[in-house]
Amino acid sequence: MKIYTKTGDKGTTSLVGGTRVPKTHIRLEAYGTVDELSSNLGLLVTYLSDEQDKVFLQQVQNILFSVGSQLATDQEKTGLKAASVITGEQVESVEREIDRLDALLPPLAAFILPGGSRGAAVCHVCRTVCRRAERRILALAEQVEITAELLSYMNRLSDYLFVLSRKMNQDEKKVEIFWNNSCM
Repeated sequence: MKIYTKTGDKGTTSLVGGTRVPKTHIRLEAYGTVDELSSNLGLLVTYLSDEQDKVFLQQVQNILFSVGSQLATDQEKTGLKAASVITGEQVESVEREIDRLDALLPPLAAFILPGGSRGAAVCHVCRTVCRRAERRILALAEQVEITAELLSYMNRLSDYLFVLSRKMNQDEKKVEIFWNNSCM
């Protein structure tokens, strides 16, 4: 199979189900941003020292592939494959991981600025890309049906990345940077 097909040379691409849409379509913006998030998570994994965190993020990347697949499927033309369905269990898995990490951290007393260690800064970039992906998916949800589980998964994932950034700073003995609201 060739990597290049030349079918997109005129600015369109095919969804799962065969529908051709412009590459600027909100659907592509949504799953393209999910792909961008997964790529950034791949970078983030290289900064992690905790094996459990690495394994969890690689599971997240696999689930994000399913998210992208669901978003790329024209459900008016074809049904979702089982592997493309995001489940309540997957959402709960992220919630459990948030709770596990949060239990390791001191209580949050102020707003945190992105930074600290390099890895924690990359984690914050992932968090903001995740929030953008969620916004693009919500925009798409105004036009097509998006499952509640997929929306919840993306929302929880950004929360997880916030907590993970705090843990990464703690693991690397870096001080969190708190918002100095007196500089206004």
